[in-house]
Amino acid sequence: MYTLLRKEISIFLSSLIGYIVIAVFLLINGLFIWIFPMEFNILLFGYASLDGLFIIAPFVFLFLIPAVTMRFFADERRSGTMELLLTKPVSDLQIIMAKYLAGLILVIGAILPTLIYVISVWHLGLETGNLDRGGTLGSYLGLFFLAAAFVATGLFSSSLTDNQIVAFIIAVFLCGFSYIGFEAIHNLELMGRFDLFVKSLGINAHYVSMSRGVIDTRDVVYFLSYIALFVLLTLISLQRRKW
Repeated sequence: MYTLLRKEISIFLSSLIGYIVIAVFLLINGLFIWIFPMEFNILLFGYASLDGLFIIAPFVFLFLIPAVTMRFFADERRSGTMELLLTKPVSDLQIIMAKYLAGLILVIGAILPTLIYVISVWHLGLETGNLDRGGTLGSYLGLFFLAAAFVATGLFSSSLTDNQIVAFIIAVFLCGFSYIGFEAIHNLELMGRFDLFVKSLGINAHYVSMSRGVIDTRDVVYFLSYIALFVLLTLISLQRRKW
């Protein structure tokens, strides 16, 4: 598994994929929170807050992460190396986890440079350090879990087809519905007393909860369960293709 993980990471580092993902993520977020004259602009907002980053970042990841994960299994099938991979002395679950961890490491590599924004806002406050540290830490943890959930979803989508574009579209749809779909259904108020339950099924409710700076075990359990579900679905998808 470790060898496969190193191989996946080396593929990212030896091509432009990883660097483009990190650059695009930082560029889009940087433009919105520092340059564009919008409500997310820190300098125009007047408060030492990174709320804009944590509002925009999930929507950027909604497209960037599927772009990263779409090749994981789809490209293996298209190039004919999937059968060779399955003959290696590793289990299907180890193959899945190696690819999952490689995608997650790349996403962490995109998030880490945004700590520069934290340092900048820390010093921009009327009093140095006038920043909601608890809320910022919770928001980063929530963003990490959201990205981890998107990687698991993208991995499953890639296991369904040998076409990377199809895998990308499926992943964007599933990630988008998981993030804002349940919220939209809740806002329609069609379920009566079950509306709050429907809302709790979506990623956004738990992401927002963590962004308040209070780490609730229910939110952590939700994300871990979500990730485990899509890893399991990926495993079933791979085993089904062997039949």
